[in-house]
Amino acid sequence: MASTSTNLINPSGPTPMHGEKPEKFNWNDFKRWQQKMFFYLTTLNLARFLTEDAPKLEEGQETDKEKIVATDAWKHFDFLCRNYILNGLDNTLYTVYSALDTTKALWEGLDKKYKTEDAGLKKFIVGRFLDFKMLDSKSVVS
Repeated sequence: MASTSTNLINPSGPTPMHGEKPEKFNWNDFKRWQQKMFFYLTTLNLARFLTEDAPKLEEGQETDKEKIVATDAWKHFDFLCRNYILNGLDNTLYTVYSALDTTKALWEGLDKKYKTEDAGLKKFIVGRFLDFKMLDSKSVVS
């Protein structure tokens, strides 16, 4: 009887997590990994740190407790976001990119490096496709 009441409460079984952690990026299909990571960070309400610069305390604001608390909170959430991304990288990439201080710098560094590589690979493949020629002397299989 307990199983019947459980099925009435949640008939589809266990509720899936909407922001499941993406697999680790290991140099394959950066764009897909990046989209999955962006979605994951969005579900955690951390995606804004991908594009925001750190707030700066201007002269005279060092004693403004509200500004200090806001800056500390920003740094804390930026730290979380940065480490979610770093933990989504292969161990060798983690070592390379862990030196970057902010989430924005990390995200832009990955974007610049791997989107460029993906684009270059795709250009090469498309170029090979466009250069393809059928010859009577070669079979279609080769």
